[in-house]
Amino acid sequence: MGHHRTVRTISLPKPALLLLISIPLGLGSSACARKGDPIPRPRISAQPCRVQWQPARQLEVVLPTQDTNGTGLIGIEAVRVYHLPLGSARPSPAEVLSKGEVVLEQRRPDLPSPGKSFRMDLSSIGRPAGWIVVAAVRVGNVVGAPSETLPWLNPAL
Repeated sequence: MGHHRTVRTISLPKPALLLLISIPLGLGSSACARKGDPIPRPRISAQPCRVQWQPARQLEVVLPTQDTNGTGLIGIEAVRVYHLPLGSARPSPAEVLSKGEVVLEQRRPDLPSPGKSFRMDLSSIGRPAGWIVVAAVRVGNVVGAPSETLPWLNPAL
């Protein structure tokens, strides 16, 4: 009978212990079940670029130095200009980003490091009057926060 009692006291915590061990193992094994390279941590989108019109349809773009969480950026894969045709009111930068089309993209290695400025030539973009925003794109096609909305005037005018 004494043997039975010790088995009982030892066996009582086992189901609880097994449950505690199996939960983290189950969570961990689902992530490890994938084949191939480990999944890199998701990148946080970049803060907005600073943009300013220059003569001859040149856009001065200053790349952000941080992501939207305030962490320093290592590099940017591309910078995209989005265009949205003229509407009744000035759209928000997010609207131009979500509804607009990419009219120009500049990719590495033709980009400076974060915090530096460069020019984008928009003289060949034949789009009607509207609005543009610029967004930095990180590796993995993580589109950053859009710049302020800038007016786009018809080049023919």
